Amino acid sequence: AVVLGTEGDGLANTTIEHCDYTVKIPMSHGVDSLNVAAASAVAFYQLGTLHNNA
Repeated sequence: AVVLGTEGDGLANTTIEHCDYTVKIPMSHGVDSLNVAAASAVAFYQLGTLHNNA
């Protein structure tokens, strides 16, 4: 499963503790966060890239 957090606060620590892996999307200086739709697009694109190269 892919678990996505809210803008700003992200995920609760108890949720993170149950995850096998955590990642952060690097942001340009002055940009606080991506909305969940944009963040999920980046994450699923990268996961698809990894899967296609396996």
